[in-house]
Amino acid sequence: MRRLQGQVVYEEPFIDIDESPAAVEDVRAVPYVLPVELALESWRYRYVKRTLDVIGALLMLVVFLIPGTLIALAILVTSPYPVFYCEERVGRGGVPFRIWKFRSMRPHSALHRVANAHPDGVVLQWRMDKRGHDPRVTTIGRFLRRWSLDEFPQVFNVLRGDMSLIGPRPIVKAETHCYKHLLAFYLAATPGLSGLWQVSGRSDLDFAERARLDATYVKNWSLTGDVKILLRTIPAVLGRVGAR
Repeated sequence: MRRLQGQVVYEEPFIDIDESPAAVEDVRAVPYVLPVELALESWRYRYVKRTLDVIGALLMLVVFLIPGTLIALAILVTSPYPVFYCEERVGRGGVPFRIWKFRSMRPHSALHRVANAHPDGVVLQWRMDKRGHDPRVTTIGRFLRRWSLDEFPQVFNVLRGDMSLIGPRPIVKAETHCYKHLLAFYLAATPGLSGLWQVSGRSDLDFAERARLDATYVKNWSLTGDVKILLRTIPAVLGRVGAR
């Protein structure tokens, strides 16, 4: 990486994201030039934000320990194993990591396999989730998704440093092409437990708007902005804004 006249330049072979309908094969090889040096390069993002993330995640762990245990028991009673769902996501700089959730879908669903195997599987899955008619979702899973409780295990991702309390919601590799020229902004930040997209409508918005919101967050990042999003997250979750 080098800096040139206020620009952050990543010098790897060029990949034309706009022209390819498929996911980028190696996200870490995506080159990008950002027009300004982002605040995400500052010590405030690297150290102050990280300290607040750890403190916040520990507090959440204490507060939700008993509710989390009850949720795990409810999943065990109402559907077969496992309690947790683990999936690979794209992290900062394109580094992959495994995200954890309370399982909200039926395991080994035939429709799940079809959606993942289909060339437009990610679009199919997005549309099913957006309409709220995904037949893979269990009864308890529907409740968890409505109140965003299925995301709770990601506090461990925050403690590990894979995620932050606030940032772009982590995406799967198949979704990278949906960001097109804005993928660079997503890759510049640490994915978040909550973010601008979640408090602005979530599933009520299309993927293009999601990408634009993530880019806006990265361009204008500040600790004050993170606090505002965190405060907006509470009424957004309680009001089930965009929840499916």
